[in-house]
Amino acid sequence: AQNGPTTGPENGSLVVVGGGKVGETIWKRFIDLAGGPDVPMVVIPTAGGGSEYGQDAGGASALREAGATNVTVLHTTDPEEANSDKFIHPLQDARAVWFSGGRQWRLVDAYANTKTEAMFWQVLERGGVIGGSSAGATIQGSYLARGDTKINQIMMGDHEEGFGFIKNIAIDQHVLAR
Repeated sequence: AQNGPTTGPENGSLVVVGGGKVGETIWKRFIDLAGGPDVPMVVIPTAGGGSEYGQDAGGASALREAGATNVTVLHTTDPEEANSDKFIHPLQDARAVWFSGGRQWRLVDAYANTKTEAMFWQVLERGGVIGGSSAGATIQGSYLARGDTKINQIMMGDHEEGFGFIKNIAIDQHVLAR
């Protein structure tokens, strides 16, 4: 059970996009919140369910089109890899992390309680920004709405804990489409 007010991170910013197309205005604001187009940014496409992703996946190409010059796509489905110093290297100086859409429980299975998750928090501690759309929005809350591995229509599923960048909240997605 969660008690107390809904609160965001003490440092840094969050960009929560319910789903659908992420427009240029949002990308530019995300880049501004990160500290400008040349700061290191990391895109996490893992929610999409692919086994591998190229360097244009999950919004990376859209970020570049909006002006970002230092974007790295980072992906694994293996928590052991996510807990390795080699894997977290791109996050060590990152000022921005973007979570793309898909199924939010995949982010939990890959990154929860790993060095990678700890690095997400360090991005905020440095005053950076974390953002995401669809599953990338939902994962930012403390309660994981639609986190069931079988079907995304179940509100309370087998995965109920998000990364909690915002405490005491569930973030649903695609509400207008539903």
